[in-house]
Amino acid sequence: MSAGWSVLVAAHASAASLGLLLGGYQLRRRVKGDRVHVLLGWVWVAAMLFVTTSSFAIRELRHGQLSLLHVLSVVTLVSLLIGVVAIRHGNVARHRGAMRGSWFGLIGAFIGAVAVPQRRIPTFAVTDTGGATLAAVTIAALTFGLIWLAHGFDRHLPSPSERGTDRRRTTETPAPTTRTVGATPAAGAEVGEQL
Repeated sequence: MSAGWSVLVAAHASAASLGLLLGGYQLRRRVKGDRVHVLLGWVWVAAMLFVTTSSFAIRELRHGQLSLLHVLSVVTLVSLLIGVVAIRHGNVARHRGAMRGSWFGLIGAFIGAVAVPQRRIPTFAVTDTGGATLAAVTIAALTFGLIWLAHGFDRHLPSPSERGTDRRRTTETPAPTTRTVGATPAAGAEVGEQL
């Protein structure tokens, strides 16, 4: 690891990179709300929570003081909370907006991290190209591995409706069930009774 890199900074950068790739994958998927989306979404939220909370311990930009990037961390934490609460209450539009906003904020932070030549990522890429390439390939492999695992779990686990634990909320009311009481089909008379 290059000079100046701590375990915290390396973990922060790795989780942020995972968040960039995984978030991009989630937004590009056509299917939303299935088990793969939910599983990868929770992994993404966990990575984002680590990125935002760990950022408060990284204060080199202003010599030990908080910077404007820490304001973005607070906004991201609030956005993540809004997104999770929204989908738990069935508000897909609010969930989508909050999660997209968090991901685009992450892109902005990434641009800020790589655009300044004195920051650690550009310095690492220039001074240790092999190490930077290995780190990028490792993060990409981890991301694709998580995606592959999520799809594998989805194929091998029974669906929530098969387990009887489908918690998705629907706006449709099921049609009432009727049964025939006291008449035979041959007689041609049916009496419907609501269950």
